[in-house]
Amino acid sequence: MEEFEDISNASFRLDMWDMDTVESVRQKLGELTDLHGLRRIFKEARKDKGQDDFLGNVVLRLQVWASPACPACQDLHCREDQWYPLEPCTETHPDRGQCHLQFQFIHKRRATTASRSQPSYTVHLHLLQQLVSHEVTQHQAASTSWDGLLSPQAATVLFLHSTQKDLSDFHRSMAQWMAYSRLYQSLEFPSSCLLYPITSIEYQWIQGRLKAEQLEELAASFSSLLAYGLSLIRRFRSVFPLSVSDSPARLQSLLRVLVQMCKMKAFGELCPESGPLPRLVTEALQTGTTEWFHLKQQHHQPIVQGMLEAGKALLSLVQDIIGDLHQCQRTWNKIFHNVLKIDLFSMAFLELQWLVAKRVQDHIAVVSSAVTPEMGESLFQLYVSLKELYQLGPVPSERDGVLALEGFYRWFQPAIPSWLQKTYSVALARVQRAVQMDELVPLGELTKHSTSAVDLSTCFAQISHTAQQLDWPDPEEAFMITVKFVEDTCRLALVYCSLIKARARELSAGQKDQGQAANMEARHPCAHACLQLCVVVNDMEQLRLVIGKLPTQLAWEALEQRVGTVLEQGQLQNTLHAQLQGALAGLGHEIRTGVRTLAEQLEVGIAKHIQKLVGIKESVLPEDAVLPLMKFLEVKLCYMNTNLVQENFSSLLTLLWTHTLTVLAEVAASQRSCPLASSRLKIALQNLEICFYAEGCGLPPEALHTATFQALQRDLELQAAPSRELIQKYFCGRIQQQAETTSEELGAVTVKVSYRASEQKLHVELLSASSLLPLDSNGSSDPFVQLTLEPRHEFPELAPRETQKHKKDLHPLFDETFEFLVPAELCQKDGACLLLTVLDHDTLGADDLEGEAFLPLRSVPGLTGTVEPGDVPQTRLPLTYPAAPNARMFWDQTDLRESVLQATQVHLRDQRRPVWRYEALCPVPEARTWDPCCGNPGQQQAPPVLLLPLGWHFLSWRGATSSGSPTQVRSLYYSESQHPACCLRTTAMVSKYDVMPGRLCLSQETTAPCQQGLLSSPRIRNYVQTEGTRGQ
Repeated sequence: MEEFEDISNASFRLDMWDMDTVESVRQKLGELTDLHGLRRIFKEARKDKGQDDFLGNVVLRLQVWASPACPACQDLHCREDQWYPLEPCTETHPDRGQCHLQFQFIHKRRATTASRSQPSYTVHLHLLQQLVSHEVTQHQAASTSWDGLLSPQAATVLFLHSTQKDLSDFHRSMAQWMAYSRLYQSLEFPSSCLLYPITSIEYQWIQGRLKAEQLEELAASFSSLLAYGLSLIRRFRSVFPLSVSDSPARLQSLLRVLVQMCKMKAFGELCPESGPLPRLVTEALQTGTTEWFHLKQQHHQPIVQGMLEAGKALLSLVQDIIGDLHQCQRTWNKIFHNVLKIDLFSMAFLELQWLVAKRVQDHIAVVSSAVTPEMGESLFQLYVSLKELYQLGPVPSERDGVLALEGFYRWFQPAIPSWLQKTYSVALARVQRAVQMDELVPLGELTKHSTSAVDLSTCFAQISHTAQQLDWPDPEEAFMITVKFVEDTCRLALVYCSLIKARARELSAGQKDQGQAANMEARHPCAHACLQLCVVVNDMEQLRLVIGKLPTQLAWEALEQRVGTVLEQGQLQNTLHAQLQGALAGLGHEIRTGVRTLAEQLEVGIAKHIQKLVGIKESVLPEDAVLPLMKFLEVKLCYMNTNLVQENFSSLLTLLWTHTLTVLAEVAASQRSCPLASSRLKIALQNLEICFYAEGCGLPPEALHTATFQALQRDLELQAAPSRELIQKYFCGRIQQQAETTSEELGAVTVKVSYRASEQKLHVELLSASSLLPLDSNGSSDPFVQLTLEPRHEFPELAPRETQKHKKDLHPLFDETFEFLVPAELCQKDGACLLLTVLDHDTLGADDLEGEAFLPLRSVPGLTGTVEPGDVPQTRLPLTYPAAPNARMFWDQTDLRESVLQATQVHLRDQRRPVWRYEALCPVPEARTWDPCCGNPGQQQAPPVLLLPLGWHFLSWRGATSSGSPTQVRSLYYSESQHPACCLRTTAMVSKYDVMPGRLCLSQETTAPCQQGLLSSPRIRNYVQTEGTRGQ
């Protein structure tokens, strides 16, 4: 720093030199590289040792910057910062480079007489206070906040004053601290301005540099700022409101200033009696929390005194406390913990919960004697708020002691009945109001229920929310409260069903009286009533879905875990689940009743169309005959699908499908003798199955293919099928029965069968039979085997073959060979088989049947290939007898064909008597006594299958039908081998069969005598049908 007395003639001169270091000749020779370097060494040797080289100089006149026209002079100083060229001493080397210089010119003038009478430090302090106060006032007037920086003019004034007074940096920092700390207590500016003087004083602190009065003044500033800071911390909720965005930053800055101040050496030496800052702040926070609570309590004090008003005021107070604790937890606690390691939230919670508990207990003690509905609502809200406040506290494992709010729920036990009753009453009123306002119109295409269902869902959701809010801590009492909630909810569901049905009747009656929707009803009768019924069942279905969510909404699983040690095992299941299932069952019954009503409206039309189906003239194709029925269903089901939810529509489809199958079965039974009707019904059943399945959108296959459907489908297929197809089905069934038979109860036969393709011959080697049943009175049998290729219409030219008869042998060894000339393609057809009929030969009467065996021809070796079969394996076939279902299936259909009764006769080689098999079609009264000979009652037994020789025969039975009520024989066929397939073997017509009371007469032009003992094995063919007309 240079001082100039006369700046008008003064100049500033700067010379720049290059300093040379003395070096030895050895060092210089070591740096020698060429001759030019050598010349340089000689030149330097001539110079004085250590002489520096002149680089250049700068000469500046001061009056250029100090002129009155210079703005810098008007601001009491001027600054220059630029590059100046270096001037040479000679012209030999004119370019000397540039020099970078920074100039600051200061006018040094002494203060006035008044300022000279006070210490420089004091004057500087007062000047600083005035400048800072001015800055803050200016920013407040402009509604802006001061950032702690002085304006350039103020900074220049302070700099000039400190320079003129020769103030040290320490005194300047101390003056800044004193001024800022005093002004901070009266003016609003950032506390961060105090950090720089604190740091500067701490860095330069030497107690001996200050006078005694200055030390006292500094200690007073420390104590004053600490007291003021603690007062701000005590009132931090109002001083630093969160509504102001920078409040957290301001509080954090204040805490840091106090922390830095208390860490200063100066503070420790000058304020030794001050306690630790964390303890002081904690005490201030506790005091401030209590003061804040009482201020809030006074703020919420009701103007009108009363228990209800006092309850509302207390509720508002608790809610404010919860809000404050949330603020402490989210914002303030982080600040105090980061700076001072103080847990503000825990401290505030412990202080406030004690104050709240005392206030709430006093209030409940006054109002618990008479809890009105309004008071109960206030107490419930207070309970919910207290529960929220209690849950904010630390978990029990982290608490130092018992909280004042521990067990607070017990204070509200007298109010529980009022709460439950109020919940049910409000819900009931909402349900009634919702139903009364409901017009039973769907809310939209996707939402098919009405407004009341939505309101009811909201109502039940509110009940569940109330239960969740209550969440009673005591397990046993919580179980009873949940039982009450479930009971009320289920009761409301049933009440809603009654109300919505009454509303539907009311709207229907009102529309009839007022003549509304006349045009629509003229086009679609009862359409509006049907739509209302659809909406009603949809509302009930929606209610059922809502009720089904109760276990989740009321947290039954958590409740079951809580009460596991209190209640008996199964008590929860027997109460809550029983209540829920009862309500769901009631709703299900109501829904089924409504859907049943909708179904009945459609069932009449379905039945009419099915009845009309069989009455259409024969010229109409079956596919065209079913069109009216399908169009009717398409229109009706599309309407129902549009207006019913999926669950109800599926239920409706199930009812309609069951009814449709019943009607089809009844019509099919009445039209059994009409192949055309059966064909139409078959086509109708196929189309109905497709319609009700609806490409996966209707009933699933398992719901469609019921036992009734399968029986009807099988029945219609048989009724509509030709006779030969039925015969083929019969033999396919017998082949399947043969394959499934493993028992040799009736015996077995062993054969070796092969096909010789080159000769087109079926080679059959009948080896033996075994374990035959004794059918003769001597305990044995005279067996032989009859071989035929079935069905006979496929092999009309092949006569049956027989083996030799073996006397009294139950294990005969036949060892006979037979050949049948038959094409291979006939053997590969479905049902083609070799029938082995084992008979017991009787000399006087008809041969008795031992059993039958069926060998499918398509499985014969050599049939499918051109290679001749080699070693043909033996095949052992168990004997079987026609099962009742198969026989019934065949005979119930074949007797419908007139051609079956007009069969051709085949003359047997041994001229044995042909046999009639008689079967009736409906059950005969129980305990009938059958006898093939007139007037000779036999032993009472169940009706057997009768084998009757041709001729005059009379059948009598006890308990016959009354006189004049004839019995019509529906199944009558000719048989020579005692199995149903032989029904095409006779040309003889039944010329007459008559029915008399108690007696059935069969007549045929033959004189074959009637013999005793012609009953076959006692397999029941219990079918006789009584009709109002004679058979023809």
